[in-house]
Amino acid sequence: MSLRSKVPRNSRSGKNSNIMFISVAHNSPIIGLCASLKLAYNPRVAKLIEVHPTDPQPHRVGKIVERIRDGALIAYPTDSSYAFGCRIGDKKAIDRIHRIRRTDKKHNFTLVCADLSEISVYARVDNWAYRLIKSLTPGPYTFILPATRQLPKMLQNPKRRTIGIRVPDHTLVRAMLAELGEPIMSSTLLLPGDELPLTDPVEIEERIGHEIEVIVDCGPTGLEPTSILDLSGGTVEVLRAGRGDISQFT
Repeated sequence: MSLRSKVPRNSRSGKNSNIMFISVAHNSPIIGLCASLKLAYNPRVAKLIEVHPTDPQPHRVGKIVERIRDGALIAYPTDSSYAFGCRIGDKKAIDRIHRIRRTDKKHNFTLVCADLSEISVYARVDNWAYRLIKSLTPGPYTFILPATRQLPKMLQNPKRRTIGIRVPDHTLVRAMLAELGEPIMSSTLLLPGDELPLTDPVEIEERIGHEIEVIVDCGPTGLEPTSILDLSGGTVEVLRAGRGDISQFT
């Protein structure tokens, strides 16, 4: 293989420029090397969007929702801790959550809903369960319920065919859900080796800013995840004690 270099002259001064051009044959191995380097380079850097925690700016909420619709994986605050969020059925984003958290296909995802009217589309709710959920929402609880046929199978627990449902008490999340017009697919932002979820947007940016597209900054959140109540078996089973009060079930 032969390389031919050319050092052009500066048209005004007549001196040699410090730019070197290298001509390479189209079938040169260098072309393949350059292509490999381009593919290996990942320029993703999360965009930090600051939003007022109690009076979220509509145009900024709109930007967040637009990114979700475009397939972004985001980190956003809830009434418990930070969480991953993406659009329902976005397989690429879901696979990325599995990779970042190092979870398997048995991992329970959660649908973050605006209110109880959305729940019946994705989960089967008996009357007693509906009354219980109504009494505890909005709030820091995740309810495990049997999934309906409308819910993509990739979001269900593969053995039990269940789904987690959330109705958080958080002004920004309510604004995002109203703008999006559908639930957000969600998972607690708990990284491998950590005992507690991430709660500080600055730390989130430092640790996984290169792996997601958007970090929503409302300031730090609480340290506790949601309390998880399994309602799929006809009774209440506490799977995780978290921020939500579970004293009436113990």
